[in-house]
Amino acid sequence: MSTSANDDLLDRLREHALAEGFSGFGVCAPDAIPEAAARLKAYIDGGYHGDMIWMAKRQNWRGDPSKLWPEARSIIMLTENYGTSDDPLRLLGVKDRGNISVYARNRDYHDLVKKRLKRVGRWLLEQADGNIKVFVDTAPVMEKPLGAAAGLGWQGKHSNLVSREQGSWFFLGAIFTTIDFTKNAPEVDHCGNCTKCLDICPTNAFVGPYKLDARKCISYLTIEHSGPIDEALRPLLGNRIYGCDDCLAVCPWNKFAAASRDANYWARVELQCPKLAHLVALNDKEFREIFSGSPIKRIGRNRFVRNVLYAIGNSNEAGLRDYTRPLLNDDDPVVRDAAEWAMSRLPVQ
Repeated sequence: MSTSANDDLLDRLREHALAEGFSGFGVCAPDAIPEAAARLKAYIDGGYHGDMIWMAKRQNWRGDPSKLWPEARSIIMLTENYGTSDDPLRLLGVKDRGNISVYARNRDYHDLVKKRLKRVGRWLLEQADGNIKVFVDTAPVMEKPLGAAAGLGWQGKHSNLVSREQGSWFFLGAIFTTIDFTKNAPEVDHCGNCTKCLDICPTNAFVGPYKLDARKCISYLTIEHSGPIDEALRPLLGNRIYGCDDCLAVCPWNKFAAASRDANYWARVELQCPKLAHLVALNDKEFREIFSGSPIKRIGRNRFVRNVLYAIGNSNEAGLRDYTRPLLNDDDPVVRDAAEWAMSRLPVQ
């Protein structure tokens, strides 16, 4: 069938995807981001990717989706809303509590989005001959420029995708298919002169508009980075113990964002404003139990407790000394280092 003959199928696919719970739908060609490879190479050559070696290992595929699966003729890009009705910055001033990024306060989006993608993909294969591959975040796919090419939004100055209809609170998933669908026009940049996302960054992680130095990004530091965090950056983490939402939260386009209707993304009560005193005392078994099914589980107890100890060191709460002291003898040297730093900063009662 020709591309135009598939238009009816594409319309029905869009309706089915939205009925499944996706919030946005667009299509682009596998070769729709010709500038991506050079930009990725410059980013990696500059060392801005930090310890994320996986970003460099398969950059040929990452920079050119047509090489990842040469048989693909269309890439269906979908957004999944995880927005909240709560103020993501509300807890930053509550120093004895930990602030967890909005997307990580309940179920792991990798599992949720991939299952939804597979259901949509199976439906498509029931309707037409062809093959598919689905990808969510863990594959060498540059979802954000592909999402922009599919008309779902544009990469804002904070490098994340921004939509005029959805703001920034959404995940991206991709369905590569051998079926040749009509492509959407790419979205254009609507950031204008606004620099709110750049100005709010606590660690000045932006080298400039549209360019993030991951080595200074709080999301990278608290999630991807496994060793001790630079002492100069630790005070700037505040009470952020997993991720950071600051640059997204201040984006004016989020006035169009809506809270997710999927209860799997609603914050669990115990993760809305968790006490640092409780979190720092978790052993490995307790950590795994509490964060079962959560994206937080993948960083492990030691890295998580390290983050909590940095938050305790920033709390100025003398009462947290008693909860910190036992960690001075922790089995993990990074945790011990974080505990020593926290103790050195906490006031003596």
